[in-house]
Amino acid sequence: MTRIKRGYIARKRRTKIRLFASSFRGSHSRLTRTITQQKIRALVSADRDRDKQKIHFRRLWITRINAVIREGIVFYSYSKLIHDLYKKQLLLNRKILAQIAISNRNCLYMISNEIRKKVDWKEYAGII
Repeated sequence: MTRIKRGYIARKRRTKIRLFASSFRGSHSRLTRTITQQKIRALVSADRDRDKQKIHFRRLWITRINAVIREGIVFYSYSKLIHDLYKKQLLLNRKILAQIAISNRNCLYMISNEIRKKVDWKEYAGII
């Protein structure tokens, strides 16, 4: 039986995988079997960490807003601010509030003061 030389298709597939793993270290970028394992692992990690990134950024925004609000002259907590924002139906999400807190604290103080003026303070005192 004559010897059949393999075509270029398998080599093309392997080089495509190697391009993905070119930044890996050691045998993870050279051996085909370990490249495929590392590729699967990298894609799984990327998928998982995209969800984690959203959680981490939300936590960061909340921390920034809370820190700036508590620095103010009159004590006002993050949870009360968000509660009052929902009550007044203001469309400011946490990302925008955190950007305002970093760039212009006085603006955030003005927003919180305007909200506090309009909200009935008897609720916080527990009278109602």
